[in-house]
Amino acid sequence: MEVSEVRRRLRAAIDQARRDVSARRERTDLSVRAYDRFLEAQAVPVFQTLGAALTAEGFRYKVATPAGSVRLSSEASSDFIEMILDTSQDPAAVLVRTSRGRGRRQVDTERVVASGPAAIETLTDDLLLDAVLAEIGPFVER
Repeated sequence: MEVSEVRRRLRAAIDQARRDVSARRERTDLSVRAYDRFLEAQAVPVFQTLGAALTAEGFRYKVATPAGSVRLSSEASSDFIEMILDTSQDPAAVLVRTSRGRGRRQVDTERVVASGPAAIETLTDDLLLDAVLAEIGPFVER
């Protein structure tokens, strides 16, 4: 194989990689903006309502809003359910992440709720509530 052919193909691969990174960065930025709007307008109010409902049912949970997420955590243990945006994936994805103690070990799970800017923009309160309620079973067992 000729050196000139190898160099030509290498340059083409480098150019393609740069275009791919640029496109990924653009998709991620769109996802971050959509997620920020969703978090403020829908996710935080749903988590606050769910926290109040859990308290009314006798489960002590509090809602926190660390940067870029919303978390429903137990006041009695280190258990929590949170919603985050995972930008390490392409496209970026909204995840419901749970962490709960099982004896001396910690069990962590993640579930994708929506992936990509278009899917994030179409998330509704009902879809969010369904995703959280699907994960809440182990937290409310007695």
